[in-house]
Amino acid sequence: MKCMILAVASLLGAVSASAQTHYPLQIENCGRKVRFEAAPERAVTIGQSATEILYSLGLADRVKGTSVWFNKVLPRYAEVNAQIPRLADNDPSFESVVARKPDLVAVQYEWHVGPNGVVGTREQFADLGINTYILPADCDTKDNSTGGDGTRVGAFDPVQVYKGIRQLAEIFDVADRGETLVDDLQATEARAVARAKALDLPKGLKAAFWFSSADIALDPYMAGQLGAPGYMMRALGLTNVVKSDEEWPTVGWESIAKADPDVLVIAKMDRRRFPADDVEEKLKFLRSDPVTRQMKAVREGHIVVMDAHAMSATLRTIYGLDSLSDALAGMTFQ
Repeated sequence: MKCMILAVASLLGAVSASAQTHYPLQIENCGRKVRFEAAPERAVTIGQSATEILYSLGLADRVKGTSVWFNKVLPRYAEVNAQIPRLADNDPSFESVVARKPDLVAVQYEWHVGPNGVVGTREQFADLGINTYILPADCDTKDNSTGGDGTRVGAFDPVQVYKGIRQLAEIFDVADRGETLVDDLQATEARAVARAKALDLPKGLKAAFWFSSADIALDPYMAGQLGAPGYMMRALGLTNVVKSDEEWPTVGWESIAKADPDVLVIAKMDRRRFPADDVEEKLKFLRSDPVTRQMKAVREGHIVVMDAHAMSATLRTIYGLDSLSDALAGMTFQ
C-alpha cells in the first residue's frame, strides 16, 4: 500500500511539473515566432477577447490597460475591470499602449496589430522590446490581407479559441488554469448542442446574423458562412442564408428577404460607431421596413438578441451558442 501511495504521489508530481512552463518559451503565432524569457508581468490588451481570456485565467493583476470594447465585461469581472485603465473604447493609439510599459501586448484582431496594423505593427513593438501575441482565432483559417474584416479560408472552429487560451496560459505559466477554462467551455458547448438535438428541429431551418450597418438604410453587415456565427448555425442544425466567405459581407435586405430566414440573430453592443449599433434601432427597422417586416423570422417573432462579442471568434462564442440553443427551445416552427 505504501508503495502504491508513493507511486501515485510520484505520478501527480510529474503531472504538476509537466504543467509548468519552461523558459525560454518560443511559440509560433500568426506567422511569427515569439520568444518569452519569463512570464509577462505587464500586459496591455487590444481587444475584448484578449482581456476576458486573461481575466478568466486569473491574470487581471497583470493587465495594465485595455481597449476595443463591444459589450460590457462579463459580470463576474466587472469589479476588477473597473480598476484597470481603459485606454480607448475603440482603437487605442500606439503611444497610449507603449506608455503603460507592457512586456506583452495581447491582441484580438490582426488588423489592429499586424502588417498594416491601425495601432501599430508587430515590428514596431518588437523594436521597443515588447512582445505581441495575436489570438489564433483571427489568423488560423483566415486571410486578413483582403482588407476589412478579412476572409475565412476555412471554417472557424472553437479549437482555435481553445488554442489561444492554452497558449496564453502557457505564456503566463498557468497551464492548469487554461485547461480548467477549456474544460468548462467544452462542457457548455456540448450541452448547447445536445439541447438543440433534443428539440428535433425541422430540417432545413434557415438563419441569418445581423451585426450592424454603416447606416440603417444601407445594406447590413451580415455573418458569412465560415465565421463564428456560421459555426453556431452548423452546430445547431441551421443553414446560413449568406454564402459569402467574407467575415462580415454587406448583403442587401432584398436578398435576405428573398431567402426568408426562419431565425434572425441581431447583435447587441455598447459600441456606437453607427446608428444600427443600437439594438432598438435594429428592431424598429425590422418591424417597420416594408421589405424586412415581411420576413418569416420577423413576422413570427423569431428574433434572437445576442452579445455582439459572441458573434466574433472569442470565448463568448460558446456562450452565444448556448443562448441561441436556449432561444430555439422556446420557438415553434411550422
